[in-house]
Amino acid sequence: MSRHVAVITDSTAYLPQRAMERHSITAVPLTVVLGDQALEEGTEISARSVAQALQKRRSVTTSRPGLEVFAAAYRAAAEAGARGIVSLHLSAEFSGTYDAAVLAAREAPVPVRVVDTGMVAMALGFCALAAAETADAGGTLDEVVAAAEKRAQGTAAFFYVDTLDYLRRGGRIGAAQALLGSALAVKPLLQLEGGRIELREKVRTASKAIARLEEIAVERAGAAPVDIAVHHLAAPDRATLLADRLRERLPALEELHVSEVGAVIGAHTGPGLLGVVVAPK
Repeated sequence: MSRHVAVITDSTAYLPQRAMERHSITAVPLTVVLGDQALEEGTEISARSVAQALQKRRSVTTSRPGLEVFAAAYRAAAEAGARGIVSLHLSAEFSGTYDAAVLAAREAPVPVRVVDTGMVAMALGFCALAAAETADAGGTLDEVVAAAEKRAQGTAAFFYVDTLDYLRRGGRIGAAQALLGSALAVKPLLQLEGGRIELREKVRTASKAIARLEEIAVERAGAAPVDIAVHHLAAPDRATLLADRLRERLPALEELHVSEVGAVIGAHTGPGLLGVVVAPK
């Protein structure tokens, strides 16, 4: 690693592998607990396996990385030549990952700045890319942190789920708990707000909800240059159609990523998830 600042994130960023390799970004894995098995996201369990387990009503939970995992990642970055590390993670409202990173950073061999981005999935991934691009350009530790925080401030994430049940089980539903009594009668559109999952709108049918998700993304993107990510879980056709529509409607679109979420996010949203991340340049 020739640059002075290393960028580390976690496995919920769902960055394309080629982007991670190009920018030397390291992702520390979270863990999915399936029955009595603890499995690392990204290497030992797939989102599809989680979706199948949830459909069979098997027990699926998640846990943060251990301190030793972060410590090893920080040591490896330092040994590769980094003089400082920026460690960017999913919202602390969702996971103890940020707290574990902070604890491990205290013993790291080089200075580590740990950032709670308030984001998840490619909303987090775009922050990591902004940080890495700044590091690649020779940015200082403060400049790399500032680039990530600026990208986070402008980024929005919206998503549709077939049912709120999985979010309710995992305690991730926030203010949207008001919907629980009528979950069967409406299809909720949710958004990330202040690092939490909040209700955006109630829509009567799945088709109308997905159409509205498209409109919200277009409205948020506007006419300025923008990067978009479309995520799904066990809904590839929906994701492809939405991505095609956004490609047609956003003339200033730069990067467009379409991917299935990983096992950790899938465990909390359930099959049928469709999400859009809007990240202005």
